[in-house]
This record gives sequence, structure tokens and C-alpha cells, in this order.
Amino acid sequence: MPEAITASSNSTSSSVYERSQKSEQNKLQKRLRREAGQAIADFSMIKAGDKVMCCLSGGKDSYAMLDILLNLQKSAPVSFELIAVNLDQKQPGFPEEVLPGYLASMGVEYHIIERDTYSIVKDKVPEGKTTCGLCSRLRRGILYNFAEEHGVTKIALGHHRDDLLETLFLNLFYGGKLKTMPPVLHSDDGRNTVIRPLAYSREKDIARYAELRQFPIIPCNLCGSQENLQRQVIKEMFQQWDEQHPGRLESMFGALRNVEPSHLADTNLYDFREGKRLGDSDPVVQTAMPAQDPERNFGRLDVLNI
Repeated sequence: MPEAITASSNSTSSSVYERSQKSEQNKLQKRLRREAGQAIADFSMIKAGDKVMCCLSGGKDSYAMLDILLNLQKSAPVSFELIAVNLDQKQPGFPEEVLPGYLASMGVEYHIIERDTYSIVKDKVPEGKTTCGLCSRLRRGILYNFAEEHGVTKIALGHHRDDLLETLFLNLFYGGKLKTMPPVLHSDDGRNTVIRPLAYSREKDIARYAELRQFPIIPCNLCGSQENLQRQVIKEMFQQWDEQHPGRLESMFGALRNVEPSHLADTNLYDFREGKRLGDSDPVVQTAMPAQDPERNFGRLDVLNI
């Protein structure tokens, strides 16, 4: 009898735990969905008839982005198409069966692009130097060209609010520029438009949602590249601020949406003699053209690369 009581108690505890997990997952999904929907509306990210390419790396952010966009697609006031794309860069140990299996189970159209950029990076970058910059430029050129060739109108990336704030501080501390990843990025040649639907979402919410949804995460260190120490330092600083000063990160992000050019010191944005704002004639970003060799021409690299 005591054994039966124990088994029943364990079953009840398990059931309560599962309901709790499910409830938390639903709340997080609603929050992420609401935030993504708001970002899409605020920045006109997706319009009727758009073909949106979700770039999947196998990390938590891109999985969550695809999941939320698929959810929004069902009830969106406009009709748009979604495809998932992964670039297999032929890093040793990359589990190439994981993403196709997952995407097939989701019933979403997907494409796996196979390019051995790993060998190019290893050949071009001296031993001990960080490989992330060249790898990013190669990846960007390949994905941008694929998008144009397949009639893609929007390229969706999984960057979130924390990414935007970290990039702001990276440019501020190390680049001498006051800029970050914009929620929408138009190429100056008109070929590509990049959108970041998770721009309003917190990384810790995405991480927890990915854990609850049990996405098949692929490690991001397969290439053996060095950790981005500068970004990591800023990430740790943000984590400390979030714990010790609740609301500080929210206020910082709010500042990105409340800019006063007249109270800064950029004469390209504000005519201090006439007291009026000026237009910005600088190109937003440069991209590799299809006819160019992606190994030689990577476009401009700032701290906003995919």
C-alpha cells in the first residue's frame, strides 16, 4: 500500500510539473509573439506578399524567430510566405542531419546551402587570429545572393534586444560610432532588406523559451573560433546591471527609440547654424554582388554583421 501511495504521489508531482512547464511556455510564446508583432508593425517589417527568408544557424535565437513567425503567420492580417535557410559551412563535426530533420517535421519549406567557407577562412586567417569577421562576410554574401536568386523580399535574422544594445556599446567603446543593428536594414543598392523581428525581445526570455520548446540546438563553437571577448565583457556587464539595477536595460533600449540629433554633436545630422535636422546621405550597408567573387569581395564590415 505505501508503495502505491508513493507511485501516485510521484505521478501527481510529475503532472503538476508538466502543467507548470506548459503554462510557462504558453506565457513566453504569447510575450514573444506580442513583441515580434509590435516590432513588425512599428518598423513595417513585413508587408502583403512578402517572401521572408528565415536564416537559421541552429542556435536558440533563430529557432525562436522561426517558431514565432510561423505562429504569427497563421493569424497575420496580411499574407506572406516563409522559407527557412541554413548555410552549411562545412565545419568539422557539424551535425548536418539536425536542421533538415527538424524543419521537415515542422512542415516548412527549407533550403540547405552547402559552401566550404571553413576551408577559405582557415586558409586566409593566420593561426591564433579571430576568424569571425571573415566568416561573417562570406556568410553574408552567400545568403544575400541566395535571397536575390530566389525572389526573397525580406531576410529575417534572429538578433534580439540584447544584441542591439551590445552592438551599441561595442561601437561606442571600440568603434567611435553611435550606432547599432537597426530593426530594418535596407541595402543601398536595393537588393536586400534585412529585418530583425525579435528586436524587442530579451535574450533571457528567448533562452528559456528555447529550453521549454526543446529546440535541437547546434553548438556555435564547432569552428573552434575564439570567443568574442569584447562582446562577452559587455554581455557580462549587462547581466550585472540587470541584476543590480532592474529596468536599466529597458531604459537604455528606450533611448535607441528616442534620439535627439540636436543634443548630440554630429554636424551631418543637424545643422547647428540653421537649427534644423539634415538628411543622411551615407549608404546603409554594402553587399556582395552576384558576379563578384565572395572570397575577395565581402562588402563593408561593421559590428552589425550576420
